[in-house]
Amino acid sequence: MTIHPATRGLKIGSVLLIAACSGAETPNAETGGASPDTGGPSGAESSVGGTTSGNATGGNAAGGVSTGGTTSGQVSAGGTSGVGAVGGAIAGGGASGGNASGGAITGGSATTGGSAATGGLIASGGTTAIGGSAVTGGSTASGGTTAIGGSAVTGGSTASGGTTATGGSAVTGGSSGTDASGGTLPTGGTDASGGTGTGGEVASGGTVSTGGSGGDATCGTKTTSDCSQSGTTCSLNVDGTDRTFYVQLPDNYDPSTPYRVIFQFHPMGGSAEGSLTMYNLRSRIPDAIYVSPQGLASSGTTGWPNTNGQDVNFTKAMLDYLETNFCVDRSRIFSTGFSYGGIMSLTLGCQMSDVFRAIAPESGMLIGGSCNPTHPVAVWQSNGDSDETVTPESAASARDNFVQANGCSSTTHAVDPSPCVAYDGCADGYPVTWCLFSGGHALPSFGPDAIADFFMQF
Repeated sequence: MTIHPATRGLKIGSVLLIAACSGAETPNAETGGASPDTGGPSGAESSVGGTTSGNATGGNAAGGVSTGGTTSGQVSAGGTSGVGAVGGAIAGGGASGGNASGGAITGGSATTGGSAATGGLIASGGTTAIGGSAVTGGSTASGGTTAIGGSAVTGGSTASGGTTATGGSAVTGGSSGTDASGGTLPTGGTDASGGTGTGGEVASGGTVSTGGSGGDATCGTKTTSDCSQSGTTCSLNVDGTDRTFYVQLPDNYDPSTPYRVIFQFHPMGGSAEGSLTMYNLRSRIPDAIYVSPQGLASSGTTGWPNTNGQDVNFTKAMLDYLETNFCVDRSRIFSTGFSYGGIMSLTLGCQMSDVFRAIAPESGMLIGGSCNPTHPVAVWQSNGDSDETVTPESAASARDNFVQANGCSSTTHAVDPSPCVAYDGCADGYPVTWCLFSGGHALPSFGPDAIADFFMQF
């Protein structure tokens, strides 16, 4: 890839997101607070297509003639659509994602006389599904169940003798999109439309595992990260601008095992280096791939203005990089961040709701006023009750978009840790938790444990 370093300007409104200590963050808190500007995320996004895969092993037979069962399944991942509205000086851009559909799944058959039949092609990507039932004495075995949620499905037992049919293939959905054009203060954008992917075949007796809204797993072959240590970043050219980030793998990383991905966005004036340790999640969720991106510099500070969709596009590019090189569970993509990092996490929840399983913004709000998630997103959100940078009212306004999108009622019940509450009646698997704690513009002490517990339930 080519590297063309560049920065883009951000016009700041009447209020600035600033951090103390000359604009830098501390590992556990943002001293002095980061002040959100009145500008906002804008532009359209490219879609991220879903992926699906599966393979299976047919049953064995002892005596007589055995015929393997068949199974079929389809996978479809929805897109997103978000249209920005003018909010203050800056408006958020809109985007819509793509979709991917799994193909038909047909099975093989067992033969008599002990010979083996194999079939299908196993491609990279997708959560592996193994199933089918064993047969003896010439009876017929058939099977195949569908699992939802992106986890692997195992089933069936092994019979002695007979023949075996194996096979299966997987396919990864495509994606496409159109970026919205605009100046520093855009008032919307062009919605992007996603591509379509079709799936392959699986042998008889197998099961199909379909992932969440973002699809199943895709696996690259790299076993180490080239940018896991402070000072050594990875780089991508996104829309003509060089963007940098860190990728930290689990200590016992296995390239054949799909892992959840957790994005960590720094506050205004912060850095990707600071995000490596700021949120204290890695020790609590060790079996995850962590991504710490660097915001662009503008007006003497760094942040996530998302001008013309640049930061959403950066996120999509990082996901593509991860899927190409590592083993990623597309049904478990998460984001957290404080202050401007919380704003970015909320932006992703609004504009990439078909990709992100859950977000955990801390002291974040929406800039631009418009948030139209097309798919539920689980949300854990905190804010200080005396925060004057991101007021409780502005944070609650952002929260309410997901209360509505997730089908929650207006009532709540207490959950751990205190003083957090969870909304009642939310769609199954898409809770909204609100933690209004005593304090100002700061990270709550209970944040790391609470966020880790929240993400780990998915």
